[in-house]
Amino acid sequence: MGRHRLVLDCGMHPKETGEDALPNFKAIAGREIEAILVSHAHQDHIGTLPVLMRRLPTARVFMTEATAEIGNVLLHNSVNVMTRQREEIGRAVAGLYPLFTHRETDRASERWRWCPMRQRISITGERAPQREKDTLTFEFFDAGHVLGSSGILLRAEGQTVFYTGDVNFDDQTIMEAAVFPEEKIDVLIMECTRGDHAKPAGWTRPVEERRLAEAIATAFERRSCVLIPVFALGKTQELLAMLYKFRRESRTLSGEFPIYIGGLSSKMTDIYDRRAHMTRRQLPRLQLMREAAPFILNDETVRDAPLRPGRVYVLSSGMMIPKTLSNILARRLIENPQHSIFFVGYASPETPAGLLRDARTNGEVALDPDQPAQRVRCNIEQFQFSAHATREGLIDYAKKLSPGKIVLVHGDPPAVDWMRATLSAALPRSEIIVPAPGVELEL
Repeated sequence: MGRHRLVLDCGMHPKETGEDALPNFKAIAGREIEAILVSHAHQDHIGTLPVLMRRLPTARVFMTEATAEIGNVLLHNSVNVMTRQREEIGRAVAGLYPLFTHRETDRASERWRWCPMRQRISITGERAPQREKDTLTFEFFDAGHVLGSSGILLRAEGQTVFYTGDVNFDDQTIMEAAVFPEEKIDVLIMECTRGDHAKPAGWTRPVEERRLAEAIATAFERRSCVLIPVFALGKTQELLAMLYKFRRESRTLSGEFPIYIGGLSSKMTDIYDRRAHMTRRQLPRLQLMREAAPFILNDETVRDAPLRPGRVYVLSSGMMIPKTLSNILARRLIENPQHSIFFVGYASPETPAGLLRDARTNGEVALDPDQPAQRVRCNIEQFQFSAHATREGLIDYAKKLSPGKIVLVHGDPPAVDWMRATLSAALPRSEIIVPAPGVELEL
């Protein structure tokens, strides 16, 4: 853009391992990249950043301060996970895994430049002059998705490109809704995660919170323990805040009940607590680790702990990837009609969480390819607490901007197809683009 080259995000594919999890770096091979901009610290946006930085030793790297703090913890955890996977997969990938090391993560994070929200910065890393035409500038806008998440506005040669990253236009329990630009945008690069799901009629967050509280209370009356699969970053903290509110305010679920989370989730929650007064958020005084007071589990305790009734397990991963805490516990619960598994956010249909969520009672599901399939007898319920914008919210935002071009990314094919068809009808003067991987586009 404007004679400059930059990369937006550098994630790890959540369902692949080894080199298959990497982005297609061949697409930018041999090109001088000046900067890497990171929208937020979820694995599918930051997970292979050290690998890209190794290939681009002179590129500057920019993100918000909260994303940097979270990203450092997440990438070190990723090294541990990849090291364990190497031992499980065997020698065939021993030369590839881990894709980066703890030392490389430390060196990479030392090069990250922290940027505040709503400050225009040039690609050189200096505060940008307002009118210099040759300068490529960027500006972070609060995306309302998870702590530190941002949309990125790029300006050069009188043109503007806005990348939403992952966005939420509605308030959550902790995160406040996105505050995005409403000025003229030439090219909008927009996520489509929820494009294949209409917002349920009459849905409101307070009503859904009450429904969850009632479902947990009913489960406790049945002497059930409840598993809620979540992402360590974002969804864990939103659920802890909800459960804290239930203890204090819910008529159906009052009093104390034990809550359990995993080690990575506790590290992410510590960061939320430290930054409670430094960011836009609801419940700014709430210190989750102290006031929700979750117990912390590891692999051994999840495998061996007695399944006592009246407990809520808020465990990652949200997709229930094999060998994670949520997957291990789910395999203990799935065949017992006494227990419950509640889904509260997005799960890709082909992941273990998606397969279990869509399974019928007495159907069979293999949650781990190394283990036999199991019959589904536990109670399964779905709740809508996605950290992604509704498709209606995305369409409204696109209509408000009415950009010349809209590039649709980050969604399963049915979600992208619905967004493309709806935007084509709503904005006939806008060019709607669904990019094919590895194909270069001139915007």
